[in-house]
Amino acid sequence: MQKMWKFLVTVLMLAAFAGVLAGCGGDKAEEATPEASKEQAEAEEQAAPAEEAEPLKVGFVYVSPIGDAGYSYSHDLGRQVVDQMEGVETTAAENVAEGPDSERVIRNMARKGFDLIFATSFGFMDPMIKVAGEYPDVNFMHCSGFKTADNASNYFGRMYQARYLTGLVAGSMTSSNEIGYVAAMQIPEVIRGINAFTLGVRKANPDAVVRVVWTNTWYDPVLEKDAAISLLDAGCDVIAQHQDSPGPQEAAEERGVYSVGYNSDMASFAPKAHLTAAIWNWGPFYKETVEQVRDGSWQGGESHWMGMEKDIVEIAPFGEMVPEDVRTMVEAQKAELVAGNDFVFQGPIKGQDGEIVIAEGETPSDAELLGMKFFVEGVVGSID
Repeated sequence: MQKMWKFLVTVLMLAAFAGVLAGCGGDKAEEATPEASKEQAEAEEQAAPAEEAEPLKVGFVYVSPIGDAGYSYSHDLGRQVVDQMEGVETTAAENVAEGPDSERVIRNMARKGFDLIFATSFGFMDPMIKVAGEYPDVNFMHCSGFKTADNASNYFGRMYQARYLTGLVAGSMTSSNEIGYVAAMQIPEVIRGINAFTLGVRKANPDAVVRVVWTNTWYDPVLEKDAAISLLDAGCDVIAQHQDSPGPQEAAEERGVYSVGYNSDMASFAPKAHLTAAIWNWGPFYKETVEQVRDGSWQGGESHWMGMEKDIVEIAPFGEMVPEDVRTMVEAQKAELVAGNDFVFQGPIKGQDGEIVIAEGETPSDAELLGMKFFVEGVVGSID
């Protein structure tokens, strides 16, 4: 029995030793060559899920609520075009006051790693330039201003072209020869628009005048509507505006007279009054700018001022009350502007006092247009 036990122990030890030898031999046989290791690493790398690229973060800063149906609403329509782009994430801050509040909002976006920030009101210019100096790796775009930096450009549209066309319509439709204009701020942008509108009015109707009331607000629906009512009380039978709300349109509708909107098609607010509107189309420009930032071709320090030839500005569809001959006249003038013939401020043009301010055959430079601080003949109102 003892011999049998020793025999079994010996057999088990030999079997274990043979297993160890087999294991060592197996490891050596399966040892990967350098080529095999490289192939295995490449296969594992291909099989691993690719890291998703960070989305391009784009911010928009608005001076009024998106629901203003006007200026900020038109910019937000452009933002929505950008938001549909693959690999792009957008954020909008609305109803931001010009001055320190806008500086805080713009800086907060830059601090959070936004790649591109659009500041869309004139009063955002200095705050944006200040923040741009603090965040040189962020790209900034300011609407309607004139200052730039290495990482900040500005942009705007030649809205005066659309204003001129809507003036043609207003001048053709007035019976009293008194047209009211509810105006926001006494800055060149607004003054330029009033002048272009008046030139269109008097091209269609040399006897008509444009009465201006200043509100000194961008967005105050109640005040803007009251201003329009004061013009209606003075005998105006067409109301135009450079305001963000449809308040003036609603006043015209309630009085049974005509109106010309601004920023967006405001026909739904005054279906019986609305003749047309000077409107923005920001989508194509915003999309192009985002693509440039993404591919590295965007440049700071530039100024972009585009007109009807770039489809940035347009006029809304005519109201059904606008006669066919007026439509034909306006479309012919629009075709000239779309073709690049910017004739709106071509002289001779007289100022309010009847003296020539732009000589015959002359056209103001962009710098002169951007700094315009006088009214043309036919405007009833003053600039402080």
